[in-house]
Amino acid sequence: MNYLITNSKSQSAYEGFGIISINEAISHLKKCDVVAVDTETTGFHWQDDKLLLLQISSAEHNYVIDCRNVDISRLAPMFSSKKVVKIFHNAKFDYKFLLANGIRCENIHDTMLAEQLIHCGKSSIKYSLDSVLDRHLDITMSKEARASFINHKGNFTKIQLVYAIDDTQYLIELRQKQILMLSDLDLLNVLELENKACLAFADMEYNGIYLNKDKWNKNIDIVAKELDKTQLELDQFIAQEDQFSKFKLRQIQTDMFTATSELRQTDMMWSSPSQVLRLFKVIIPELDSVNAKLIATHKNTHPIIEKYIHFKEQSKLHNAYGQDFYKYLHKDGKVHTSFQQILNTGRVSSKKPNMQQIPSSNTYRNAFVPKNADDVFVSSDFSSQELCIIAYGSGDPVWLKALEQGADLHSICAELIFDKRWKDADGNVAERKRLRTAVKSINFGLAYGMSEFKLADTLSIPVKEAKSMIKKYFTVFPAIKKFLTNLGNYGKDNGHIRTFAPYKRIRWFEDWKGKETDFAILGSIERASKNTPIQGTGADMTKLALYKLRDIIHDNKYPVKLIMTVHDQIDTICHKDFAEQWSNILRETMESAALTIIDNGLLKSDTNITKEWSK
Repeated sequence: MNYLITNSKSQSAYEGFGIISINEAISHLKKCDVVAVDTETTGFHWQDDKLLLLQISSAEHNYVIDCRNVDISRLAPMFSSKKVVKIFHNAKFDYKFLLANGIRCENIHDTMLAEQLIHCGKSSIKYSLDSVLDRHLDITMSKEARASFINHKGNFTKIQLVYAIDDTQYLIELRQKQILMLSDLDLLNVLELENKACLAFADMEYNGIYLNKDKWNKNIDIVAKELDKTQLELDQFIAQEDQFSKFKLRQIQTDMFTATSELRQTDMMWSSPSQVLRLFKVIIPELDSVNAKLIATHKNTHPIIEKYIHFKEQSKLHNAYGQDFYKYLHKDGKVHTSFQQILNTGRVSSKKPNMQQIPSSNTYRNAFVPKNADDVFVSSDFSSQELCIIAYGSGDPVWLKALEQGADLHSICAELIFDKRWKDADGNVAERKRLRTAVKSINFGLAYGMSEFKLADTLSIPVKEAKSMIKKYFTVFPAIKKFLTNLGNYGKDNGHIRTFAPYKRIRWFEDWKGKETDFAILGSIERASKNTPIQGTGADMTKLALYKLRDIIHDNKYPVKLIMTVHDQIDTICHKDFAEQWSNILRETMESAALTIIDNGLLKSDTNITKEWSK
């Protein structure tokens, strides 16, 4: 039966709908173990838009509640109950509107996340509710009424109410189908993890992170001046070198107010790839593009190329993190990013804006501060997370001992790999640093399936030397070689790979065709098979820590808010008087999460209290 709950005397009671009170609905819902939930809103952001309808479906009835005139806070106990399962499709969206109306949520099942988990977040799959229902239940939904809720006022039409019910009435059956599929794939542990973590991500999106515009503007000014300086230095190559003479201006327009030395002697637009390509063909005739990856391989050909790469880096900063960044600020002065929770590796990304790509330099991060002067940042990151995962997975004794003792792993590895060169460099700080950097690149590159070509590019050395270095590395560390080789072979043989127990998140390789798989594709699968268990396992423990922290904060009513996560780092804001106590709780919780996967206690967290966001 369909029911409309409203206190509007002018709202029509359409055929097929009964009108009941909120008390009658609550009386029935109290008996339910599972309900399906959705909302209709005037727009897409909980701060700027209003909640219009709240739809709740049980196995027997569908309820549509007019939130404009009905007190939905009466439903708060049901939403916060850990016994009642609330099914959403894209829970973060609805939950933030509920939070804005004073309703906190626990124990959810997100059918969109479950579907992404089944398909490991592949972008080729559609995850909208109509697509998922069509795929699993052969139900075709009409979405014609969707746009009618934007800025809606007045009474609701029957079409709108029927549309609202369609968004919930099939979710209970859909959940049952998904659970069966995820059970067959041995992914129920991961499903529970993602559903719990989802609420932590929603809290972070809702809480936001405050931006100090004065600090941000200083960064904008610094980069703008650096960009001008770099452009003038690029111009100088044209002015001073005969091989670039055809790019000089034949005449220079002067005026009485500008020094001749400040005038440009070329009209080259350094932001134009086509113009830059014509110039660089003078040096490298076979060059057919100036895209970042290609041009980086030629950076030692001529100083102008390295200077151009620097120009491009500065331009990116200026464009992405200049005045344009302010479009992401909301009326509370905060950035409220949107997390994409399931990527193919299990890692998380964010958009509008992408906070994962905020420059790691604290110059930028420090512009994000607590809005309340009595609050501080308490942040923690897993120390050498990926290295610890590799050490644990491979069982390499050198790595394990170094990490257990807190020794400098990169120096120890460099000493073993370079042997005589390392000993001969005793007292030569610069040479030892160079050797350590080379090994460090390999150590971290292991998590990304680094090839000799990538290592050669990273260290600006010949490919032959890079290949020899990797060969020597694996001779010294055979356990790591065996670990990575086994991962790569498993992915190539089976068309999928998993993260570490107990989650064993799965990544499918959609281009895999067994023995008929193209050789180049097999190479890509091999690299991904080495990378995914390392990155994905790290993501699993970070998500576990996030939802544990969320529970601790709310269960104890601590003066703390979750506000950000970037891969292995979790950032919170709390009152300064509670910071020391919370710092210990944060560290212990993260290390407890790590123990669930890395059970030898190898992985620790590094926790800091600061007045601004820091790396």
